[in-house]
Amino acid sequence: MALNFQQGICMRETARSNKRVLMVGHLLEYHSAIRELREIMEQGVLGEVNYIYSNRLNFGKIRTEENALWSFTPHDIAIILRLIEECLLEVTCFGGSYITSNLADVTVSGRHFWTGLHAQIFGSWLNLFKEQNLVVVDDEKMAVFNDLEEKDKLILYDQRVSVACRRPILERGAPEIVKLSGEEPLRNECSPFLECVRERRDPLTDADCGIQVLKVLQACHVSLQLNGRPTLLHDVN
Repeated sequence: MALNFQQGICMRETARSNKRVLMVGHLLEYHSAIRELREIMEQGVLGEVNYIYSNRLNFGKIRTEENALWSFTPHDIAIILRLIEECLLEVTCFGGSYITSNLADVTVSGRHFWTGLHAQIFGSWLNLFKEQNLVVVDDEKMAVFNDLEEKDKLILYDQRVSVACRRPILERGAPEIVKLSGEEPLRNECSPFLECVRERRDPLTDADCGIQVLKVLQACHVSLQLNGRPTLLHDVN
């Protein structure tokens, strides 16, 4: 959306003062798999969320003006914030610069919510294999969104841990492939935008969503520069 969240706020206020509809291109929020996953979580099918992690890895495209955090992770941040819908307390971020000095090619960033929930994103353009997946680990089931799969992009796994006689027991059931509509995410994004313009209302991914993602990115960037020291969201300005 912008290079920092202050610019995002300026964009939001400019749009409001000129009575314009401002929409942020968080494309994956309009993906049928993410929308279905959000509905499944809201219905309590998976149980209580334990933690979430995502991998966005590839061999290239290597950037020389932005690090892997800013290049690879914005969409994953947006998805996690949408799925969790809880107040984010602090972030941590570690990384390694191997191609260009002081420009991280690999980052591992964590998000710590007020309730104790934890989410992690692994981003790298120096990975042998390409991966684009998000995993939600709950106490009843687990969900995996794999955007590289041709058909079965969202699968629920009936796996959990029970305790008997103070001993943990791993329970594994059959995986369940979630049927998706097959709609194009870009069409799902553009059509509602046109409706919002006609009806003069805010879209799903409005300015506030973009500003929140920018703020998380900035906090992670600060933590990255401080070798992983936890950074509180309200300390970012």
